[in-house]
Amino acid sequence: MITPMTGAVALLLFLVGTILGYYVRQSLATRRLGSIERKVRERTEQAQKEAESLVEKAKEEARGLLAKTEQEESERRKALLSSEELLLRRESSLDERATEFEKKEAELAKSQSQLAKGKEKLEEERGTILGKLEKVAGFSKEQAKDELMTGVEREYEQEITSRMRKLEAEGAERFERRAKEIVAYAVQKTAVSQTQEITTTMVSLPSEDLKGKIIGKEGRNIRSLERLTGCEIIVDEAPEAVVISGFDPLKRHIAKVALERLIADGRIHPARVEEEVAKAESEIDAQVKEAGEAAVYELGVVGLDPRLIQLLGRLRFRTSYGQNVLLHSIEVAYLCSALAAEIGVDVSVAKKGGLFHDIGKALDHQLEGSHVDIGVRILEKFGVEKEVVSAMKSHHEDYPYESIEAVIVQTADAISASRPGARKDTLENYLKRISELENLVTAFEGIEKAYAIQAGREIRVFVKPQEISDLEAQQLARDIAKRIEEELKYPGEIKVTLIRENRFVEVAR
Repeated sequence: MITPMTGAVALLLFLVGTILGYYVRQSLATRRLGSIERKVRERTEQAQKEAESLVEKAKEEARGLLAKTEQEESERRKALLSSEELLLRRESSLDERATEFEKKEAELAKSQSQLAKGKEKLEEERGTILGKLEKVAGFSKEQAKDELMTGVEREYEQEITSRMRKLEAEGAERFERRAKEIVAYAVQKTAVSQTQEITTTMVSLPSEDLKGKIIGKEGRNIRSLERLTGCEIIVDEAPEAVVISGFDPLKRHIAKVALERLIADGRIHPARVEEEVAKAESEIDAQVKEAGEAAVYELGVVGLDPRLIQLLGRLRFRTSYGQNVLLHSIEVAYLCSALAAEIGVDVSVAKKGGLFHDIGKALDHQLEGSHVDIGVRILEKFGVEKEVVSAMKSHHEDYPYESIEAVIVQTADAISASRPGARKDTLENYLKRISELENLVTAFEGIEKAYAIQAGREIRVFVKPQEISDLEAQQLARDIAKRIEEELKYPGEIKVTLIRENRFVEVAR
């Protein structure tokens, strides 16, 4: 049992323990505080030492930079002083040269004045001497000159005339040679591939049995294909092949593409034929556009209306005398460009004139009029330069030449069309025309031999010198040309070259 005395003792002991604990904690805290302060002081002292070290180091670096800067400034000052001295020396030298130049200029002016006075004096003396000579001779200066020229003309009249004729002949020969060089150079620079076009296209068949499918029941398939494409389909002309006949290359190509797809698919009936023809037409339209864009890109012609480029691409499927019109137009454009560059006229106008000279053939089966008139309307509609229209419309001499570019386009068109292999003609017609030409010429009396050359565009005639004189030879050439005009039909013109040659042979024994 706890008594009041025991409780008091316990309370006293509790109070004493509390007080002792408080003083112990205070003592421990005081010790810890002293240890922290000591560490702070140590770190502060260490930081001060490091700061003093850094400040000293910075001062040393600053002193080094200052010394380096002072040295560089001293060197700059020395260089500046040296440049100033050099400039002063040059200025002094220029002043001396200017003074010397002024002296020489004064001396030159003095010399010119003396020369002028001397010239005047010489003219006076010359006039005095000339007056004395006229007085002695009894002729004035002009009278003496006229008398001298008259005497010289009388004495050398024939020689002067002969010399003038010779110079004229040499000049004409030189100009002709230069013209041939320019044309040959232009043709040599142009290398456009050409293929001859015909009026039929052949499609190969994997087997002969497919011909029955192409014809169809009661000929429905082939009639449908012919109706949609406008071409004639011939199945019996060649084994394992079908021939597509038509004068329009565009329609023939559409028929060929459609027929090849039908053969590859194997399903051939009128509905399928109509579907494939429509697809082929769409594909050909894309090819036409690509062909036109490729042509203008190849030639470097820009700024054209897309519809005009589309019309240009249609010429890919157009032929003239078997010659592909688009390739022909590109070739003419190249030739025009080369000829214009050689002559020194507007290359761009000549090139465009050559490219579009046959543009009317893209629509000549849809519009009335010649392809030249149609081409003029097309170019004017799409805003092509007037100079280009003027250059292209004279290539068949339907319109008078209005510029040198028009002559160039006509020349380039003739070069491209007359190039061997450019245009197709049957061998029989060609041989017949050549034979008629040679027979007509050899029918004249005094003709030894006659040869048609340059695809019948020139006839070279050799006469017998014993029977035909020079004067008669000239008249004979005219008669031959006249007879050819009257009796033969031919495109373009035929040149008659008549040769009379004397040969004298002696034998030394």
